Parts: sequence; structure tokens; C-alpha cells
Amino acid sequence: MGKLRLTMACSNYDRTRPLLEGRVPIDGIELNYLSLPVEETFFRMLRHREFDVAEMSLSSYTLSLFREDPPFVAIPVFPSRFFRHSCIYVHAGSGIREPKDLIGKRIGNPEYQMTAPVWIRGILSDEYGVPVTGATYLSGGEEEPGRPEKLALSLPPEIRAEAIPATKTLSQMIDAGEIDALYTARAPSTFTRGSGRVRRLFEDYPAVEQAYYLKTRIFPIMHTVVIRREVYEQNRWVAQSLSKAFVAAQKEVYEDLHDSGVLKFMLPWLLPHLEETEKLMGRDFWPYGLEPNEHTLSTFLRYSYEQGLSQRQLTPREIFAPESLESFKL
Repeated sequence: MGKLRLTMACSNYDRTRPLLEGRVPIDGIELNYLSLPVEETFFRMLRHREFDVAEMSLSSYTLSLFREDPPFVAIPVFPSRFFRHSCIYVHAGSGIREPKDLIGKRIGNPEYQMTAPVWIRGILSDEYGVPVTGATYLSGGEEEPGRPEKLALSLPPEIRAEAIPATKTLSQMIDAGEIDALYTARAPSTFTRGSGRVRRLFEDYPAVEQAYYLKTRIFPIMHTVVIRREVYEQNRWVAQSLSKAFVAAQKEVYEDLHDSGVLKFMLPWLLPHLEETEKLMGRDFWPYGLEPNEHTLSTFLRYSYEQGLSQRQLTPREIFAPESLESFKL
């Protein structure tokens, strides 16, 4: 009997490249790895369920669990993590100098349910006293007009969210002062071009993010990996096989980072940067699995509920395939 052939859509990360290149075998699975931009993967998986396995926005996956027939099941693998203090942009003339100045403002986000803005709103609420209900949120394309929410939302009335005009983009609007701030995953072009009208709220964001980690021990999770539910139900073993393979692929990158004979990544001071990171966060600074991520996941699931997205507050254990949460011991 041949191996089960599965198609997976995922970005080309260092931590997943051993799977893309076939260097790490997957028990019982022949993998067809499609390297796609995350926005394309999310759109195609959420709208049309085109892939057997896919990288998925943690927020979108969480919301999908409240459908009558949930289409996906996740494994505790997190290909994307990102501290998001650097991703709060403000218009220079908005009067926003500190987080509390965001209260009462018009704030753009490409999608209200997008994982990065969920983390940003939650962090601003927990750490700086900026209530989620204290602003008006405007959603739409950051660089291209006409971007809709990928999932239909039913928000409570205290959450003020609306779409921007179909002909406009958030990047243009923050540059023109039509919105006061922007919570996003990608730097807007009007910031990178350096007009001076768009700036970061936290200019010294590395120090702010390190202080946040020391206080909370949270390295925000952006994406997980999901399996189409019918594939999972017919082959429950794939959850464990995929989890093992992702861990093995990541282990290869950890080893490459520590190679002091040659630099395998184009960073001149890679080793001191790695030493600084490990001093702050430990050797396994990008952990997979449920146990080391339970606090981070619980925090995100609370944010999803508090921001009117989740119908109830889920627990980390219930969002993953049970087969992926434990393994045998000798």
C-alpha cells in the first residue's frame, strides 16, 4: 500500500524548508508542498478548502470552530510568531503620542478578525488600559482596494467596526489622515516610502517587546497548521505524523543557527544575536506543542472572546487534534 499523498500550502520558512525540500520524511505521507504567500493560502483554504493541510491564521481557525460543521482541525505547530508592538502605525498629525491617545480614534485594520490586530488590541487593553470598545475600526485593503473579511462576522453592538470605501486603501488613508492609526501585519507602503506622515507608535519597539516578553512570557502566535477535517477523520494518524515532521524540520534549523563553523544565514552577527535571544527566551525560543504554549494560547483565546469574535472562550486543549497532544514514552 502506497503512502497517503497530501497537498500542503505553507510559506517558505527556514523552519519548514526541510519539508519543502523533502529532507525530512513524514510517516506514511507523501507531501506535495505548495509555497504560497500567507494571504493567498488563507483565502483559498477558508473560501474553498483547496488543500489537505495548510498554514492558517490562528484567529481565522478559532472562528472556524464555531461553524455548524467545523471544516478544519489544527495541530500545535506554529510556523509564524511575531511581537506586534512594531506594527502599530499612526498619522503624524493625529495627536497620538502614547497608547492611551488611541482612545476615541479611527483605527484601520485589514480585517477586524486578523490575528495581528487581535493581538495588538489585546496587548493595548491588558498593558496600557486602551479598551477594545474605545475606538472605531475600519477594515479594507491595505494596498489594494476591495479586501473583504474572509469570514462573516457578527460583532456585539459595543464594537464599532465598518468597511472603508471600496475605492480606498488603508495605506492611503493613514497617509492622508483619514484614519488616525493602523494595526497591521505588513508595514504600509506610505510608511516605508518615508513621507514622514506615517510613523510607528513605539519607535524603540525592540526594547518595548523585550520588556513585554519579560513581564508576560508571551511570544505571540500568529499561525498554526490545520488539516481538512474529512482528511483527518479518515486518517486520524496524520495529526501525529505531521506534528513529528514539523518538529524534526525545526530541529534542523536550531542546529544550523548554532553552527559556528559557517554562517548558514545572512546575518553577520548571527551568533551574538542568538546568544542574546536564548538568554532572554531560552534555547527553545520558538516552541511547538501544547504545554509550553498554553499561557500564550489561553491569552489569545481570551482576546478573541473579549473582542466579540468567539462565541465563547475556548481552551487551548480543545482546539487541537487530541492525537497531536501526546506521544508514547519508553
